[in-house]
Amino acid sequence: MAKHSMRLSTGLPDLDRVFRGIMPGDNIVWQIDAVEDYKAFVTPYVEHARLNRQRLIYFRFANHEPLMDEASGAHICELHPEEGFEPFIMAIHRTIDEEGRATLFVFDCLSKLAPDWNSDRMLGNFFMLTCPHLYDRAAIAYFAIFRNYHSHHAVRPISNTTQILVDAYRRDGRLYIHPKKVQYRHSSTMYMLHVREGEEFVPVTQSAVITDTLAEMPWSRSDPANYLLGCWSRTFAEAEAIQQDVDRGVDRRAEATAYFHRLLRMLISREERLLALAERYLELRDLLAIRRRMIGTGLIGGKSVGMVLARAILAKTDRRWENLLEKHDSFFVGADVFYTYLVQNNCWWMMQKHKSGQQHEDETETARRRILAGEFPEYIVAQFADMLDYFGQSPIIVRSSSLMEDNFGNAFAGKYESVFCANQGGQHKRLEDFLCAVRTVYASTMGEEALEYRHARGLLRRDEQMGLLIQRVSGATYGSMFFPQAAGVAFSFNPYVWNELIDPEAGMLRIVFGVGTRAVDRSDDDYTRVVALNAPSCRPEANLDEVRQYAQRRVDVLDLDANQLAPTSFEDVVKRCPGIRLDYFASRDYELERRLREQRFARQGVFSEVLTFDKLINETDFVADMRQMLEILKTAYDYPVDVEWTLNFFDESHYKINVVQCRPLQVRQSGAMVETPVDIPPERVILESRGAVIGKSLNTAIDWVIYVCPGVYGELPEGDRYEVARIIGEITHLPKLADHCIMLIGPGRWGTTTPSLGVPVTFAEISPVSVICELVMMRENLVPDVSLGTHFFNELVENDMLYLAFFPRKEGNLLQRPFFEERWPNRLAKLLPGAAEWSHVIRVLAAKDLPDGEPFLSANVMEQHTVCWRAD
Repeated sequence: MAKHSMRLSTGLPDLDRVFRGIMPGDNIVWQIDAVEDYKAFVTPYVEHARLNRQRLIYFRFANHEPLMDEASGAHICELHPEEGFEPFIMAIHRTIDEEGRATLFVFDCLSKLAPDWNSDRMLGNFFMLTCPHLYDRAAIAYFAIFRNYHSHHAVRPISNTTQILVDAYRRDGRLYIHPKKVQYRHSSTMYMLHVREGEEFVPVTQSAVITDTLAEMPWSRSDPANYLLGCWSRTFAEAEAIQQDVDRGVDRRAEATAYFHRLLRMLISREERLLALAERYLELRDLLAIRRRMIGTGLIGGKSVGMVLARAILAKTDRRWENLLEKHDSFFVGADVFYTYLVQNNCWWMMQKHKSGQQHEDETETARRRILAGEFPEYIVAQFADMLDYFGQSPIIVRSSSLMEDNFGNAFAGKYESVFCANQGGQHKRLEDFLCAVRTVYASTMGEEALEYRHARGLLRRDEQMGLLIQRVSGATYGSMFFPQAAGVAFSFNPYVWNELIDPEAGMLRIVFGVGTRAVDRSDDDYTRVVALNAPSCRPEANLDEVRQYAQRRVDVLDLDANQLAPTSFEDVVKRCPGIRLDYFASRDYELERRLREQRFARQGVFSEVLTFDKLINETDFVADMRQMLEILKTAYDYPVDVEWTLNFFDESHYKINVVQCRPLQVRQSGAMVETPVDIPPERVILESRGAVIGKSLNTAIDWVIYVCPGVYGELPEGDRYEVARIIGEITHLPKLADHCIMLIGPGRWGTTTPSLGVPVTFAEISPVSVICELVMMRENLVPDVSLGTHFFNELVENDMLYLAFFPRKEGNLLQRPFFEERWPNRLAKLLPGAAEWSHVIRVLAAKDLPDGEPFLSANVMEQHTVCWRAD
């Protein structure tokens, strides 16, 4: 055998001549009919590497026969594509990075990846990410794909990205090659059909032979008629045919079952617990219905799955829900669209850098901005436009639906954006608004709160892709406004037991008038109606004055003239919507009218409607229906559930309920009964609160207290209040406080966006805290909102925090302010010397600094009683 030189080579000298040589960075893709044809080119390439002692890596992942064995001298790297795209590609890239420059690589046939990923688009993404990486390292790599097997979503990215693309044919026992692309090289015969004759590749000049070899090959991929069905479309087409046969009475049940289980993993989830639930309540026809309303490919994400599953569970458990539920015509954008968007806009590498912990904060912001400025593939934009034509000018909402969102153990509540589109204006305007909304949701994957949430739960390296749920907004048009008559959240477990009549297992509702954002976002300047489902008439408020004071006053609506979501006063909504039905939702405040008459302030047109929802709750079946809904869903999930819903009446007495979202409720139930000691000397009690205690009952020592002085904080300008919030975030994350029980006490609402109403910390800043206490001392009429059902509340629950509100004028409540503000030594200056100037506002109090007993907290959630004292 002739001695091989160290030059780069295919191992076939005459093939090198056809290509005009192999160059560093060449990725060579072979389009083949059979793996044996690929192996005919791999074998000499590997042999050349062995003889010249060149490092060669073989990525082994397909179920076809191995292309080489260990005797070849290659290092064989075993991979598992069934574990998902992200683990697969990251394993390959790590190997490439670990190897030196100019390493040689061989990949199994890429077409074998399609059944694992179910997506030609993701195959194209894989190549677009891997080929340039190999090129940058001056590597030589062999790839293969089956000819006429993939759609343009795979073939076009591969052909556009690779350096060399070759068709290989075997006809009548002879091997032919037809180079389609050889970058930066040319010869007079390079792109002719060649036949292998011995060790040579000879141009074919006879027209009859060329025609026999090539005539049946597709000649254009720009013609839609020549687009082949990819793995995704082909699988669904086969499933549709099976379902049609089943519907006609043909016995293809075994095939239908097999396709059903395959499509579940393509559309719904790869999480076994969720798959088991879907197997019980969904059918093949349900999955095909999802596909018909889908844009792109990939999993539809947790939020979409929750909505679809909840409807199926209700309808199959009790058929009356088929009529009671408002039908949906939602669209689903597959998670592969998100991934493709990242790849095509050069954001993918930035995302991976962040996952590895190598990205700085400014680089994270750069990635977020790049996502906001990205462009979508033309075929996706065309489908978006078709969808918008379907909706017309009906308002819609673009909702996040990531793979890990709304799953068992991870709610991601409020971490990713959802964007309302009023959807007004011409087609171009509506499309631009929609694309902007999608970019906003995609960019929220790089938001500080989302990244902190994933980091805290060890999910930063997990494959987190973003699907989208596009929903028609439930409701009706009233003048220039659009909104549902009622909306809110429902829990199958009620963690707020403000009265002994309440059964926590019966569940609860949080109701608002108008768009449900006020039920899930903590409104800084407003309140909602909280309903215990087993005692709906039992209110947290003690009297009529409190009912009036803590009623909802502002309504979120879609303002069609302004083309946006807008908070509007309830009085203004009523005045701008003449004839709007209010009797089920509002009650006339006759007492207020009487007082005004007595004080001679009465005038024509006094607005005295108060949003109590009394008639809806007490004179309809609504409460019973919601209680049944929660019981059905809780039983099916075998887990507490959290449901977002809307309600609209369509005649005098009939309404429909729309299930917008359903997810497992990450609730910490009240836990073991905690007996509060009865013999605590009064002089040792430093805080006692009765009412608004949410979380798990506990007895615990308090290691640290972070106390914000109400009187001083109330006098600070707005900018200083933000500074106080940032300093508190630094304190809670100090190593000295790590793994200790921290209690946070401050005026108004923690986490507010309005500094005049509380301390504007982000949840990430206070996530290490164990107990959070809100003091009603910011404003006379401001009460800490019991935020059941809000994203803020879900954060408390997931972090296992205890929440309590302190009402200074409530009987039995006590706060020893001099003790916290004067007697207990302040550690702030020692812990954060740079923040010493804020010591008059923020007091950081260590238990060990108390000479006469460290603080101990006892909280009884069932009795709504908390006491903190200096234990002996």
